[in-house]
Amino acid sequence: MPFEPDAVETVTFDSYSTLVDVDAAERALADRVADPEPISRLWRLRSLEYTLVANYLDAYQPFYEMNRDALQYALGVHGVDVGPDERDEILAVYHELEVFDDVRDGIERLREGGYDCYVVSNGDPDMLSSMVAHADVDDLLADTISADEVETFKPAAELYRHAAARTGTPIDGIVHVTAGWYDVMGAKHAGMQGAWVDRKGRPWEPVAGDPDLTVTSFHDLADALGC
Repeated sequence: MPFEPDAVETVTFDSYSTLVDVDAAERALADRVADPEPISRLWRLRSLEYTLVANYLDAYQPFYEMNRDALQYALGVHGVDVGPDERDEILAVYHELEVFDDVRDGIERLREGGYDCYVVSNGDPDMLSSMVAHADVDDLLADTISADEVETFKPAAELYRHAAARTGTPIDGIVHVTAGWYDVMGAKHAGMQGAWVDRKGRPWEPVAGDPDLTVTSFHDLADALGC
């Protein structure tokens, strides 16, 4: 259905790939392998797949641990042998990922327009705390909401409903903003509006419907909300 800006009371954001650039994790691999890009891509893919499987098997563990296991798998597939300490040094890049250029100014516009802004993420609380501090947006966010609070990952409806309760907003009064197509669809399924951030000009996934709004930056979102 078309985006309904007048229904929006609260804005929630995903974290990784939405506020900060997970592709920057390649830098942590670059000093250790000749071709870091395929390892980084597999690392990210496996970490997401592990969360989906965990939801169905009741096998929750914090996302940082999921990410550690995914990194170990990706390194092993590509024949890279690193010890636990070196692996954890690579993993620590998630505490210092680069923030996208439009994030701070875009959220400032939303705040000035009267919208409370939250992060809703699979990341565990320590990851989110460091991510928000490094991105320099802690003063703009009302709070961060972690999957760890319900021990259930996206795109399970339980997490989005929990987020709505935490924000004190009716679920249909929230627009969830994310670069993840599955996150858009999870939010919509739970009752939120879903806005897809397409910074890279990629095609939309042809499954399960369309986003309510597609933007290329947070400034486009602010425009859509009249900020």
